Amino acid sequence: MANLTPELEIERKKINQYAKDAGLDCFETVFEMINYDQICQFAAYGGFPVRYPHWRFGMEYEHLAKSYEYGLSKIYEMVINTDPCYAYLMEGNSHMDQKLVMAHVYGHCDFFKNNVWFGKTNRKMMDQMANHAVRIRRYMDRYGVDLVEDFVDKCLSLENLIDRHAPYVETGKRREDAPAVKDGNGLLLKYDKEYMRDYINPPEFVADQKRRMAEATQKQQQFPPSPERDILKFLLNYAPLTEWQQDILSIIRDEAYYFSPQGMTKTMNEGWASYWHTTLMTTKILNDSEVIDYADHHSGTVAMSPQSYNPYKVGIELFRDIEDRWNKGRFGREWEECDDVNERKNWDRKTNIGHEKIFEVRKIYNDVTFIDEFLTEEFCIRNKMFVYKFNKRTQQFEVDTRDFKGIKAKLLFHMTNFGQPIIKVLDGNFENRGELLLGHLWEGIDMQPDYLQHTLKNVFIMWTRPVNLATVMDGEGQLYRYDGKELTVVKAQGVQPSADTLPSGSGRP
Repeated sequence: MANLTPELEIERKKINQYAKDAGLDCFETVFEMINYDQICQFAAYGGFPVRYPHWRFGMEYEHLAKSYEYGLSKIYEMVINTDPCYAYLMEGNSHMDQKLVMAHVYGHCDFFKNNVWFGKTNRKMMDQMANHAVRIRRYMDRYGVDLVEDFVDKCLSLENLIDRHAPYVETGKRREDAPAVKDGNGLLLKYDKEYMRDYINPPEFVADQKRRMAEATQKQQQFPPSPERDILKFLLNYAPLTEWQQDILSIIRDEAYYFSPQGMTKTMNEGWASYWHTTLMTTKILNDSEVIDYADHHSGTVAMSPQSYNPYKVGIELFRDIEDRWNKGRFGREWEECDDVNERKNWDRKTNIGHEKIFEVRKIYNDVTFIDEFLTEEFCIRNKMFVYKFNKRTQQFEVDTRDFKGIKAKLLFHMTNFGQPIIKVLDGNFENRGELLLGHLWEGIDMQPDYLQHTLKNVFIMWTRPVNLATVMDGEGQLYRYDGKELTVVKAQGVQPSADTLPSGSGRP
């Protein structure tokens, strides 16, 4: 790695000041210049060159390096969510490209620092990653590379089985719903006179209290008391793992939670960075000789095709749309209730609060809430956001639907939990046999059988006892069971679509 050239350092200081003047609030940002081989290495490690050794990173490096050599892809920049924020520029890029990348990086840094979904991340993760690598290397020296690497494989295959929203939920004791005062039975409100009994404790209240007591008793018997979405945490606490296995699983879990906000805000993050590199480049940074090259490179970044979703394009256009709408007052009840086409077309209340609004959006939204709140039918029509399908007869992609609700629902579905199935631990002592019961929140799409089988197999290795999964397949409730040798499936009565409840007859007797 090398420091920036004197010319680039001068540009960096200018761009940093432009970003501050525009209202961006960034961590201190450290730029390093690296060659294409190094940037492929760093990208393969998720941006952290100090991570633990694993064959997956080598495979990713080969893919990136070959793609660059054959001209299929090129990495222009890389920025890491840490404090200070580390960013890497690639040697050989033009002077204009380096300025564009630095402006883009400052947009990312502002987003990392101020978006609430990054607020719980470890800002010293570079040091933490190095610590993780040291611990895993020690285990490899002690127990053998193959054994430890094989266990890391199993952990990585399960790294998505976490509760991505858990870090943002305040934990604490819940208040009781009813201010019941215990009597001899522990159920009824206290009374002094016998004739007041039915008034203080009417039959409906007594029945409700008995029901609550029964539910509380049942919860005390259940293990876990309520469905647990963080399966890695459950395995850490209750699976019969050795000390070194627990440590490695905790490492994989910590890193999964660190990277989770990046997946939850991909469209917003790239859109915000693209918005600011465009704004700064076109108003402050570019000189006349660089305009054509900039337009060519930027257009390639935000290009859309029928068979792909470009978060750069959707993100930047949505931020521009929000700014324009809030500058013209195109929001609120009056705007929503207006059905006059000409009036809506010429609507401009000159509210001029678009700048403040996009900073507010940058602070509190993630991709799901961002799309749900601000993706409008007018936006989809203007940007030609339709659902496409491939026509085998014509060998072309064709518009499948222009239905706005369908388009929005499809986007939200693929963004929720990164488009991956939602799995929870329902019972750690299924049918009183020490088996594990998992539940799939079925939302209209069946699980892929090969992924299902491999996941159950890897969970079994950690749990060491049979693992069951309640899901819906082909419209029917199914209970899959892996006992360490084979996968069996039975029709599960009581497993309802879109419900992650226990099959009937399960639980402790």
